[in-house]
Amino acid sequence: MIYQGTLTKMQTEYGTPIQYYLVFDSGFLHLNQLLGKELTIDFQGYQCLNCGKAKKIFRQGFCYDCFMSSPAVGDWIMKPELSTAHLDIADRDLDYEKRVQLQPHIVYLALSSEVKVGVTRKTQVPTRWIDQGAVQAIPVVEVPNRYLAGITEVALKNHFADKTNWQKMLKNEYLNTDLVAERNKVFDWLPQEVKPYFSTTEKIILLDFPVVHYPSKVSSLNLDKTPQFSGKLTGIKGQYLLFEDGTVFNVRTYEGYMVKISL
Repeated sequence: MIYQGTLTKMQTEYGTPIQYYLVFDSGFLHLNQLLGKELTIDFQGYQCLNCGKAKKIFRQGFCYDCFMSSPAVGDWIMKPELSTAHLDIADRDLDYEKRVQLQPHIVYLALSSEVKVGVTRKTQVPTRWIDQGAVQAIPVVEVPNRYLAGITEVALKNHFADKTNWQKMLKNEYLNTDLVAERNKVFDWLPQEVKPYFSTTEKIILLDFPVVHYPSKVSSLNLDKTPQFSGKLTGIKGQYLLFEDGTVFNVRTYEGYMVKISL
């Protein structure tokens, strides 16, 4: 069977295990069903996820022109503390920024390689944790806008990592840590205006990924350098496909790349 289309990040359903799908215009591929099977990925070109043109992808699925102009990839996306919609100040498009920034956000602790702090919109729970390959996660605060979440994350970066060690995550190497105890440490570190939003929930979200075999070493597939790859799928974690030979493919990195997948 052959599936063709433009890559976007894998869609997920929370479950035991998590269910993964590649969605194309012409249909979808349920990846869990392919575990233990050979598949071939062929790179066929580019299609910007914003303008739809066949232009080389610059970053996050966007061509250079769209990346530099679209409100969907403003600096406040990666640095929430730069959000200004709550002040009625635009970055690129105030209407868009209000829709995204002025809604409930969660600051959380997640365990993927070590304990990390992060920010996500409430509507993206638990999707954000799945995409990061976290095995556990717990909320720290729920705040009404992205700016408050951002300044909270900045404060907690002094005590926790803010990035995942992707190699350890894919090898399933992580510290055995009590996330409730870690969360309970942070109250005094929070910005004063955020303290009323502190979460006292004891519930830890557990995430179970569909992996038959974790690799001992990992090597990233680069579609620009290796436009065709074949291998046996042995797992899916975060936004990565894991293959028997230790090759890993980050689907999120290659959003906007047109591919043919042969089974």
